[in-house]
Amino acid sequence: MMRGMGNMQGMMKQVQKMQKDMEKAQAELNVREFVGEATNQLITATFTGDRKMKDISIKEDVVDPEDVEMLQDLVIMAVNDALTKVEKETEATMGKYAKGMPGF
Repeated sequence: MMRGMGNMQGMMKQVQKMQKDMEKAQAELNVREFVGEATNQLITATFTGDRKMKDISIKEDVVDPEDVEMLQDLVIMAVNDALTKVEKETEATMGKYAKGMPGF
């Protein structure tokens, strides 16, 4: 009976270590910056790993008052590109913790 308790304690220590490692990895990911871009870097959008926009840059030559819809499309393209990069890195960084865990 004692032997089972030792295994449980060892498993709890492993879970606690994994939780600390996950928190550290998430914190490091949150401060990283991801830059998404639209065609030829006409528009760039910078996000942090926790999906907060830090910056958006629009080159003057793309601003055409007669074609606002193109500008809107380029902004959407740059934002979506940045968020896709955040998502891929999040999966690469945090996904390793979910592998092999039941329910994930």
